[in-house]
Amino acid sequence: MINERIQKLRNLMKEKGIDAYYIPTSDFHNSEYVSDYFKARAYMSGFKGSAGFLLITQKEACLWTDARYFIIAANAIKGSEFKLMKMNEPGVPTLDEYIKMNLNENDTLGFDGRVVTATQFKHFKESFKLNFKCDEDLVGMIWEDRPALSDKKAFFMEEQYSGKKTSEKLEDIRKVMKEHHADVHVVSTLDDLAWIFNMRGDDVHSCPVVLSYGVIFMDKVALFINEKKCDEGMKKNFEECHVELYPYNDVYEYLKKLDKNHRVMVNEAVINSYLLECIPCEIVNVPNPSTMMKAIKNKVEIENTKWAHIMDGVAVTKFMIWLKDEIKKREISELEVSEKLLSFREEWADLIEPSFDTIAGYGPNGASMHYTATKDSYAMCRAKDFLLVDSGGTYKQGTTDITRTFMLGETCEAFKEDYTTVLRSHIALAKAKFLYGCSGPSLDGICREPFWERGMDFKHGTGHGVGHVLNVHEGPNNFYWNPSRGLCVFEEGMITTDEPGYYVEGSHGIRIENELLCVKDIKNEYGQFMRFESLTLCPYDLDPVLKNMLTNSERLWLNNYHREVFEKLSPYMNSYELEKLKEYTREI
Repeated sequence: MINERIQKLRNLMKEKGIDAYYIPTSDFHNSEYVSDYFKARAYMSGFKGSAGFLLITQKEACLWTDARYFIIAANAIKGSEFKLMKMNEPGVPTLDEYIKMNLNENDTLGFDGRVVTATQFKHFKESFKLNFKCDEDLVGMIWEDRPALSDKKAFFMEEQYSGKKTSEKLEDIRKVMKEHHADVHVVSTLDDLAWIFNMRGDDVHSCPVVLSYGVIFMDKVALFINEKKCDEGMKKNFEECHVELYPYNDVYEYLKKLDKNHRVMVNEAVINSYLLECIPCEIVNVPNPSTMMKAIKNKVEIENTKWAHIMDGVAVTKFMIWLKDEIKKREISELEVSEKLLSFREEWADLIEPSFDTIAGYGPNGASMHYTATKDSYAMCRAKDFLLVDSGGTYKQGTTDITRTFMLGETCEAFKEDYTTVLRSHIALAKAKFLYGCSGPSLDGICREPFWERGMDFKHGTGHGVGHVLNVHEGPNNFYWNPSRGLCVFEEGMITTDEPGYYVEGSHGIRIENELLCVKDIKNEYGQFMRFESLTLCPYDLDPVLKNMLTNSERLWLNNYHREVFEKLSPYMNSYELEKLKEYTREI
């Protein structure tokens, strides 16, 4: 079937004079996760991971993805014509290198300009002497039974949860517009729009966003959205903030008709290339101010998030108790693991949905960083070795993301050494104190030191920002040793995950993750010091910990953390669960 689709696409390419066709993982809004309508890359290749892109020529079909998905992608394209390009691996060409090697001058590169950012299109034009055809969605022309755009209901997020009115957020944004001498700001990123207008929806799986575009003027806003989705709270908010509603797809024609005397502020790194070309005005290219504003959580958001982590911690701890007890009696499927964990979260009425599909990987499956068990392919967990569970919940009060690796029974000393190394790495970042001005690369090195001491590493970032009742992955804050991912200074109020891991293909995988809140520490003659407060509240599995590998400082931090977990979770446990919680948070 995949090869048939490739051939159909090639026939269209030939008909339209296109030599290579580029298919990214994106929607019209440069989203990391996309709704079913936009899953063109998955439709063409069978690979459903969150990251990767395709390039199809008349001779070859190639899939690029990163180390998180090497195993999954290889299995997905098995038996098809697709060739796996393992990104950042020796001898594997980048997309640019491949294009230079396989396309000739004046050949034509095609893509749907609505799913390619303006910055990327600019890069293509500057890097290659090619012709470009970017006004047609060729995959859409061959995609039979393509899912429709979402029409699910959205809802207004009241101030008791958001902590700030839309009118105040618009006022802050307009101040930035004035600083850049702009009188119009076009916003197309869905998480920014959800935050600005205090609206949440269900248009992308596990991401509570609403398909929309915003054009912010100094005295009004044009919002392009399916009005049928909007509840009364949203409509009242729009009216109070002078927001005019237009059909979702009308944004392109609306922008074409803007007065040319406007000065329009956009972020070319995220706005789609076709949308930018529709704007007939002078462009000011700057980051969306709302991106940094929403990354720095206000006091209401922080307090709500802390409560969300208590609810989530209770759910995951109860799951841990169930798992440790049940695995002694019988084998448990990875699918049952996910279902049982969800059932504990659903005991809280404030749960909206999981913040992403649970990753439950037993044994070798844990080595596949973004593994997903399916009804057709899953493992049975037995009373030995490790089970990695990465999961989270979106609650009315906040978004959680937690990973715990559980030892289900006897395991070897080498596995315990790996587990303890991951735990040491996790603790190193959690207890870090640093001067204000530090960004991801400097702090990431602190985390990786226990790995680097042993000549080891892990091939993913150490942490990502987390949205407030929004996307579980949020920028600009992150932990990664390579500055290519940005140099965002850590500010008070930012929430970032701390999730080192270790993975041995065919053997085992280990990851431990908490969410960290950046807070101020002491200020003295050397400057303002910062530190992290752990928001996640759930025991680490102490069974595989090799105490002799821990320093006194690490042991002290671990015992203090578990003391806090016990104090905050114990009121929600029955007598049996309380005894287990005491055991799981014991001092070492």
